[in-house]
Amino acid sequence: MMALEVIGAGFGRTGTMSLRMALNTLGLGPTYHMEDVLQDMPTRVPQWNAALDGDPNWRAIYDGFHSAVDWPTATFWRELSEYYPNAKIILSTRNPQNWYKSISQTILKVLTSPDDWPAEQVDWLTMVSKLALGRSLQGHTDRQGVLEAFHHQEIEVKETLSSDRLLVFRARDGWDPLCTFLGKPIPLEPYPRSNSREEFFELMAQGTQ
Repeated sequence: MMALEVIGAGFGRTGTMSLRMALNTLGLGPTYHMEDVLQDMPTRVPQWNAALDGDPNWRAIYDGFHSAVDWPTATFWRELSEYYPNAKIILSTRNPQNWYKSISQTILKVLTSPDDWPAEQVDWLTMVSKLALGRSLQGHTDRQGVLEAFHHQEIEVKETLSSDRLLVFRARDGWDPLCTFLGKPIPLEPYPRSNSREEFFELMAQGTQ
């Protein structure tokens, strides 16, 4: 069984899709992301519901993966950092106001409109609501509360993990700090940029097909 080498502690909409692509480019993939849950909901949703109930099977969840970013992983960063003590932790982040604008137009917009959920995604979105809204965002959906939860997560991560194990990373920083932290050569290609608002909803639509 392979162990995770990199764990992402940053919330969704902090450049996690781009980071996933970057880690894959650096040879640290496959990298687990919410997209993987969406693509195999019958298997993965029950796994995460069990984790939310306090009975995680991390080996089964991350079987075949070398790294993990985005939600659901970010909700369990503390447990995972202890379960995989040799893993490096990356706290992906961005300007809080820009992050709130992004999440309010995408994830929050979807999760706070349960009457609009496609029938085939109800179980998945219910699970996502429990971990993202209920745990990561501490039940908040208002601007102030959501931003406070964002700041709380970042403070907790920074205060808990040693500096040699943690990288606070913004997509705009590019390859240099990421490759230095992970001990990897800098690729010739530009740092990836992905998961715009349009791409987010295209990804959502894949789960209804």
